[in-house]
Amino acid sequence: MNERISTYIDGLPIDKLPTERTKKLLVLIEYIQRRSDADEPIRLNFICTHNSRRSHLCQVWAKTIANYHGIEKVKCYSGGTEATAVFPVVIETLKNIGFAITKISNYTNPTYKVSFSQETNPMTLFSKRFNDYYNPKKDFAAVMTCTDADENCPIIPGAIRVTLPYSDPKESDGTDQQVKVYAERSKQIATEMNYIFSRIK
Repeated sequence: MNERISTYIDGLPIDKLPTERTKKLLVLIEYIQRRSDADEPIRLNFICTHNSRRSHLCQVWAKTIANYHGIEKVKCYSGGTEATAVFPVVIETLKNIGFAITKISNYTNPTYKVSFSQETNPMTLFSKRFNDYYNPKKDFAAVMTCTDADENCPIIPGAIRVTLPYSDPKESDGTDQQVKVYAERSKQIATEMNYIFSRIK
């Protein structure tokens, strides 16, 4: 793994998470542990309304930190109740941490390849609906990363549903706090993913 990213993960304060938050994380920990114990694929589809910010950060960090902890067979996806585009500040936030990112299309909804290591295949990021052909159709966890998607998303066949909302960094867009807020949200998500995968035996 890229040394900058590995060092960043080493410094995440997983021992300082509030109790009410770790209780929410327990549902996902138990799901991943069951799949791991059964030697079955662990598919995680992170869902928010526009699939532009939080769900992509979750997708990238879950896959990266699963690899960091040596948890195999983890496949991470993201989707929304509608498709828009990955917000550019998300890409810049990940680049600042050390991820290698290449834009491979220049459409209004561009596709990015994101790598945390030269030895692993890059992740693919683009905005899509939760039930896009690219995403799993059965035997997966649908992780709702915003309350709006959780309230408005229909029943998702083939999935267990996990509610894990994060505050939307979009509220800082266009302000002098934007870079800081996106970095903080990314760190919160990374910390919680590190907590989750550190508990898998």
